[in-house]
Amino acid sequence: MSKAVYISTLEKNSGKSIVSLGLIDLLLRQTQNIGYFRPVIKSRPTKKDFHTDLILNYFKLSQAYEESYVYTSEQINELIGSGQSELVIDTIIDRYKEFEKRFDFVLVEGTDFIGDNIAFEFDINAQIARNLGCPVLLVGTANGHTPSESAGSIKLAVSSFKEQDCEVIGTIVNRVPEHLVTQFTQVFNEKFQQGQLNEVAIIPEQPMLSQPSVIEIAEQLDAEIMFGEDLTYTTLVERFSVAGMGLTNYLDKLTENCAVIASSDRAEIIVGSLQAHLSENYPNLSTIILTGDFEIPGSVYRLLKGLTHNIPILKVKPNTYETAIGLNNVKANLRLDNEEKLSIALQYFNEHINTTSLEEKLIKFKPKGMTPKMFKYQLKQSAKSRRKKIVLPEGGDIRILKAVEHLQEMNIVDLALLHPEPEVVHKIIKDNSLNIDLERTKIISPISSPKYAGYTEQLFEARKHKNVTLEIAQDLMMDESYFGTMMVKMGDADGMVSGAINTTQHTIRPALQFVKTKKGINVVSSVFFMCLADRVLVYGDCAVNPNPTAEQLAEIAISSADTAKSFGVEPKIAMLSYSSGSSGKGEEVEKVRTATDLVKESRPDLLVEGPIQYDAAVDPAVGKKKMPDSEVAGQASVLIFPDLNTGNNTYKAVQRETGAIAIGPVLQGLNKPVNDLSRGCTVEDIVNTVIITAIQAQTS
Repeated sequence: MSKAVYISTLEKNSGKSIVSLGLIDLLLRQTQNIGYFRPVIKSRPTKKDFHTDLILNYFKLSQAYEESYVYTSEQINELIGSGQSELVIDTIIDRYKEFEKRFDFVLVEGTDFIGDNIAFEFDINAQIARNLGCPVLLVGTANGHTPSESAGSIKLAVSSFKEQDCEVIGTIVNRVPEHLVTQFTQVFNEKFQQGQLNEVAIIPEQPMLSQPSVIEIAEQLDAEIMFGEDLTYTTLVERFSVAGMGLTNYLDKLTENCAVIASSDRAEIIVGSLQAHLSENYPNLSTIILTGDFEIPGSVYRLLKGLTHNIPILKVKPNTYETAIGLNNVKANLRLDNEEKLSIALQYFNEHINTTSLEEKLIKFKPKGMTPKMFKYQLKQSAKSRRKKIVLPEGGDIRILKAVEHLQEMNIVDLALLHPEPEVVHKIIKDNSLNIDLERTKIISPISSPKYAGYTEQLFEARKHKNVTLEIAQDLMMDESYFGTMMVKMGDADGMVSGAINTTQHTIRPALQFVKTKKGINVVSSVFFMCLADRVLVYGDCAVNPNPTAEQLAEIAISSADTAKSFGVEPKIAMLSYSSGSSGKGEEVEKVRTATDLVKESRPDLLVEGPIQYDAAVDPAVGKKKMPDSEVAGQASVLIFPDLNTGNNTYKAVQRETGAIAIGPVLQGLNKPVNDLSRGCTVEDIVNTVIITAIQAQTS
């Protein structure tokens, strides 16, 4: 059965949107299969509910708008008014139970407190939450309340939900004035004993989130957008200013980002406000709202039409007084067309909510396998926990540079770029308008580096027994792959990622020559992390060893299992072949069978099965049929291919046909991490490989 959480507000305008957005963003790090369900939405005869539409489209959830809710507020009022409240609850339960079958986690969002009977809506939210079996997260607002009033209403709400046998896992108090945050915190600590309320999170007021955009004003006042329509989506209004006096007195009343409200026949206000907006001596305005059923004077209209507008101008039919009243009721929402607001909302949620605690309360189950989102989230968290420096020898490749830009934004690793002519890289960065901080990521020319001579000497000493002269070492050390690998060898970098331009052999050869393999490791091998729709599998070896022996295959399996475990994937090893169990015969099957026995002897702590076919390894139904007593069949997470031909073709086929993300190849067995890229790699591939390399470096 799916897991779920029910968000219920204590009153209208509680700021539930920011909580819903933040929670879904948090949950998507754990499982990608999220559902969004609303028992009741506000009645909107001709338009979709903006909040529901926002959630579905912003996160691209795999559900239709129509299946996201059960009733409109109008429908539910009619049913309950006619004594059919039981039918309402029964229908909501039926719809929810069908809905939840498709998802790993469902966020259920309660009513908007759109009616006059707050107590009734409060009660029905508790009933729905209890009957759906969802824990409850309460959302309140500090707007217009003292700390004591907020604490009192929350205490009452918690008691009411508990009386209905609902489990309240925490409360979020929104829109707390910045100067009252400390006072609110103290009052809540005093009012509630530890454990009585579980947890209260306080989110300070963010003025920008409560400021309506000009397009919202236009839509809610049914205004005509006369000029500057393209600016209406991103321009926010801090306050409204009615021009009820002459221009000379009014100009001093203007403030930053205020909306000027003036009658359509007030030519001097219109022209004067535009001039003030352009003047360095007056604040920037957000919009001009012209009121009344008057025509704008022809000469003024021609003037306006001939201007290049950097301020939107609206026109409404009601008079100035009626318009001012209407503006007081304009509601600011989070909208898809204002990405800045959405970004700030998510940032505020993450800054002021203890997401770790929420995760512990909400995600009390392990989804089947590990989703790609969860895997990649954990990778970033792991890399961030112990920051490492990765060198990228192919500094002139645009994909590498775009990956650097993205990695700098993530701020989880340190980077160094190599190129014989740093000025060439500077030009590429400039020509492509890349936002790369070259103070954080240095571009190093090997021949010009103060490390060049020392590195050359190190290479000469390491390879002179192989007839490498000092002159040869000098030439080799001018090669970025050799220089980068020596940086890793000497501890000037923690790992290296290459291969976007260079061949696999060119990337790996220097590492084999002087980084060397770990003690007890005889063969360097590789794995791919295959991020499928619902889990992450580990494929080995798909890049390095063409036709491994049974002994090498066993070592590859053990290394791959250890790699999987170090990245949070529970290893269950499938030694793949064209037959399962003891049915098959032949040299290749025997090689896999021998390798399986060697793994069992060497590492009895590992779960391993082989020989086994791919379908029996990953499909529970097939695995149970073919190998009913196996602990691995149908559940394998580490798949070891008998040769490079099989492995390489399989990973590419799975990647292309399923849309899986293939992270790798990740080399294993070296003393320090050096990883190879495909020459067809994408920016995302590079980013993922750098993060993987940084994590490997943490245990090198």
